[in-house]
Amino acid sequence: MKRYDLLTPEGTRDLLFEECIARRKVEEKLHKLFGGYGYSEVITPGIEFYDVFYSKKRYLSPENMYKLTDSNGRLIVIRPDSTLPIARLVGTRLKGERLPLKLYYSQNIFRVNPKNSGRDDEITQSGIEIIGGETYFSDFEALSLASEVLKSVDVSDFHIEIGDCGFFKDLIGELGLSRGYSEDIRVLIESKNYPELERALKPYESVKASKALTELPKLFGGREVFDKAREIFFVNKKLSDLLDGLNLLYDNLADLYGEKFVGVDLGMVNKINYYTGILFRGYVEGFGTPIISGGRYDTLLSDYGENLSAIGFAVNVNSAAKILLSKTSFKQNPDVLLFCETKNMKDCISRANELIAKGHTIELSLYGDIEEAREYVKSKGIGRLEVIK
Repeated sequence: MKRYDLLTPEGTRDLLFEECIARRKVEEKLHKLFGGYGYSEVITPGIEFYDVFYSKKRYLSPENMYKLTDSNGRLIVIRPDSTLPIARLVGTRLKGERLPLKLYYSQNIFRVNPKNSGRDDEITQSGIEIIGGETYFSDFEALSLASEVLKSVDVSDFHIEIGDCGFFKDLIGELGLSRGYSEDIRVLIESKNYPELERALKPYESVKASKALTELPKLFGGREVFDKAREIFFVNKKLSDLLDGLNLLYDNLADLYGEKFVGVDLGMVNKINYYTGILFRGYVEGFGTPIISGGRYDTLLSDYGENLSAIGFAVNVNSAAKILLSKTSFKQNPDVLLFCETKNMKDCISRANELIAKGHTIELSLYGDIEEAREYVKSKGIGRLEVIK
């Protein structure tokens, strides 16, 4: 029988030394940033009832959740998402609070990913949620704060891409497709699989929306995207208005951070289907997956008893820590090794506290022989050996 006592489950791993320091540094930077912008921290339980994520609407696939039962046999899950529990929190303990609510969190989520996908099943996320407030100002605050996050982890070559799921939802709605077929189309657009997308939409080519859908994944880049999109959406007032709103956000964001840091992708269609408006992702040069992802979700809170608009984003702290680690060394050797000649440790501990108070990092020697202590100092690169008589 195979034993697993020396292994970690697939999708998880141990973190050592510098990795731990880098992750803690990222979390500290984000705590400072979010707190400085007036956000209040919340922490939700690591386990939640299954119904929080899969009751009225199927926001998350049940296959992607880690499930177990409580002492009463009720189905619960290990937290697979942070936005849904915070929506529950807003509809219960924060019900009736003065709006807007500006909340932030830093906690782990757990999702079952395909075997050998290379993705982590356990991810540390930090993020914000803005509940209420005027749509444009909330959207811009979320986008600008996401940009500040990337700057705060010492990144100078970041890129924010913005889109709006309203384009896809409006166009796919005109075709009257089944939920399953609509999801197939969404995946093809998201992956920019042009040949398969055209093949899938060929039976609907007589519908104007079909042509627009085939063009959707091609509409990405810089400012020129808006002109191309207007040629496609000019007959649709709703989509033209969406485009104008997105254009305004782009202009203001580009004015603040520079056009080279901002992009547009109208084929951005997030798999999690509680989003209703703008979507955005934050990337770093040389790192393929998004560091930040978020968007507007104006109907989600109604499932938890509150009809409120909202927007938020999550930072993949695991990825941000890797980027920080690639730019900075976090090796921390002690400054001083304290060697006690006797087993009366009072003077040794007093000296240790004195040095720590002055900003030094110390280590207490666990060797009984002074020569072994000297060898240890040399091998570990410790600044100096101090002997307590």
